[in-house]
Amino acid sequence: MQEQVITYATPVFILLIGLEMLISWSTKKSTFYFSDTLNSVGLGILSQVSSAFMRLMLIGIYAWVAQHYALFKLPNTWWVWVGGLLLYDFLYYWLHRCGHMMGLLWAAHVVHHQSERYNLTTALRQTSTGPLLSWLFYIPMAFLGVPIEMFVAISLIDLLYQFWVHTELIGKLGWFDRVFVSPSNHRVHHATNDIYLDKNYGGILIVWDRLFATFIEEMDAHKVVYGTRSPLRSWNPLKANFEVYQAILQDASRTANWNDKIRIWFKHPGWQPADVAQQFPHTPFNLQRANFEPVIPTSWQWYCGLHFLVIMLITTHFLSIHHTISVIDALLYGGWLTAGLLCIGGLTENRRQYLYWEALRLALTMAMMAWSGSWFGHLALPMVWQGAVLVGGAGSLGALRMMAKQQQVP
Repeated sequence: MQEQVITYATPVFILLIGLEMLISWSTKKSTFYFSDTLNSVGLGILSQVSSAFMRLMLIGIYAWVAQHYALFKLPNTWWVWVGGLLLYDFLYYWLHRCGHMMGLLWAAHVVHHQSERYNLTTALRQTSTGPLLSWLFYIPMAFLGVPIEMFVAISLIDLLYQFWVHTELIGKLGWFDRVFVSPSNHRVHHATNDIYLDKNYGGILIVWDRLFATFIEEMDAHKVVYGTRSPLRSWNPLKANFEVYQAILQDASRTANWNDKIRIWFKHPGWQPADVAQQFPHTPFNLQRANFEPVIPTSWQWYCGLHFLVIMLITTHFLSIHHTISVIDALLYGGWLTAGLLCIGGLTENRRQYLYWEALRLALTMAMMAWSGSWFGHLALPMVWQGAVLVGGAGSLGALRMMAKQQQVP
């Protein structure tokens, strides 16, 4: 259900993002950067692809608990919907807060904070590993007997609400800011400034932050600086999802203290065992650092932009049919999409080697089409579409060859 709703909502997201771009450019206050925009939306695509494989398991856990251990059989009435939404938002607050307080949970959540820009595409920048543990925070709703269909719908409401608060174009909203999560409140949450750090965790209601002393108001004297305290400095979607896991594993392997090998996963993000901190201290955070924005040739931008649009469109097909094909075909399909995003990420970093990886991806796609005439074992394509894939692939290979000649990168 969630994949279908997100698929249907995608055109609305794109329309609003386009409108935000036009307004920001017309006012000469653009908050967009080409590579960052592709990376944020690409991470959203990757999160949907990964959730296609995990959501059935996670929803299954919720449904099993609700069926066997629910304390009540709640009716499908308005007060259950309202109460369920309030409870979900309350539990989301604690999941979100723990996601900033515990290394293991931060490793998943960090993806959403890595962008050094702040616009509506940041809302789409979501983790691919978060669902592995986030369900633990919502199990109380299953024990209370909130029906699975209601839980899924409520989670979508809470998620979709948060889209519009990721913008710099909307200022303070008076009384609204005191009750609900608003753009001003959420800008603070994405800040790396000391004064704003680890504040404003609410999803829909900001009252939770006021109740539990984690609220702070956005201040003109302290302009928000976005990103993380350990900047990613990469457009690689896999690195974005696994950078903190890798860092924790590395420090856990370095420490000689066996207790610290376990504690590091549950301590505050960035914490290091004493012996590791002495030998491998973290680089001091610089609030005035320049954004990670490598320049790429115009031809590379056109290639990445056009192929990204193709991947985004094809993802809607994957999300609509993944449950109807074999697990192997679904994994191959999802892997193909991931490889495309990985290659685009490398090209937007101006890395020449990704020209060859992209060429290999295209060659394998053309070989699959020529050999089977179908799209990942599911959709038998008419000859016209088969030809289109082969011609498009050949044209793209030609473009890659021209790009390699134009740009000599070490």
